[in-house]
Amino acid sequence: MKTMVVSGYKPMELGIFKEDDPKVHIIKSALKKRLISFIDEGLEWVLISGQMGVELWTGEVVLDLKEEYDIKLGILPPFINQQTRWPEMLQHSYEMLCEQADFYKPIYDKEYEGPFQFRAKDQFLVEHSEGCLLLYDEETDGSPKYFLKLVESYREHHDYPILYITPFDLEETAEEIRMSDPDFWNQ
Repeated sequence: MKTMVVSGYKPMELGIFKEDDPKVHIIKSALKKRLISFIDEGLEWVLISGQMGVELWTGEVVLDLKEEYDIKLGILPPFINQQTRWPEMLQHSYEMLCEQADFYKPIYDKEYEGPFQFRAKDQFLVEHSEGCLLLYDEETDGSPKYFLKLVESYREHHDYPILYITPFDLEETAEEIRMSDPDFWNQ
């Protein structure tokens, strides 16, 4: 797989209301671990729409990985200025990410007009990738369900792998982080 879409929950869907929440570090660590394994298998591009939460964190992880790996970041938001209603801190993070991305182009070169823009964005991302990585929990509804529904429909006629980061993966990553702390072994 050379091109992969990464998506998942928005911060508030995960109970995250501050960028310095320890859960963000765990999620980014899990993303990094998975992306490195895909890069080692030939991944060249990570595509996101840039929505706040998992997608923004993915973009930040990819930019960090670029220091050691040959990986590119593409940001394809559904429309221009999607960040205008976000908290100021997230707006700044999004704008910095867009400036540093290898490719940036809104699906619609106009402001928000309706939900059809989100559906078109999802369709475009799926049609221009070879699979997706989704931070998702079947027991927790949220915004990723719309993307997942489209992907499942697409899979009826196409070979399109859906890979997951689950709550179990996040727990495992949290434990790895905890055990890597030298103080853990001195208790």
